[in-house]
Amino acid sequence: MYWEAKTFEQLALDELYHILQSRVAVFVVEQNCAYPEVDGIDQTCVHLFAKEGDEVVAYARLIPKGVLDSYASIGRIMVNPTYRAQGYGRKLVDQAIRTITEDWKENQIKIHAQVYLLKFYQSFGFKPISDHYLEDDIMHVDMLFEKSKNLN
Repeated sequence: MYWEAKTFEQLALDELYHILQSRVAVFVVEQNCAYPEVDGIDQTCVHLFAKEGDEVVAYARLIPKGVLDSYASIGRIMVNPTYRAQGYGRKLVDQAIRTITEDWKENQIKIHAQVYLLKFYQSFGFKPISDHYLEDDIMHVDMLFEKSKNLN
């Protein structure tokens, strides 16, 4: 299994289908959250994922600076329920940070984290920069990673 990072145009139709299917399964169905999962920015993002056969194991959407915010961002971070508790979440976030800081040359990354994952994201160096807030019936907090303070 290896990580793939593709722009929207580089995704094969079946890859896009399986990514969207996985995101809906986790963010809409599993989290019981009715919201517009397909939100119109996928075309401007890089899609980072690993798969086993046709099944998406882990996925994150890397959002360039200026699309949603003045920071580059990582969103839609998910691990397929079948593959949880096997370290894929940690590997995914590590790879996302590496892609944004090394390939994109960005020093700051913002995330809208679910509060229950606060300590997980703090373990990578993300720091809370907002109060907790309710989004789609789930408590969130904005967090910021700064390369100069976390990496050499």
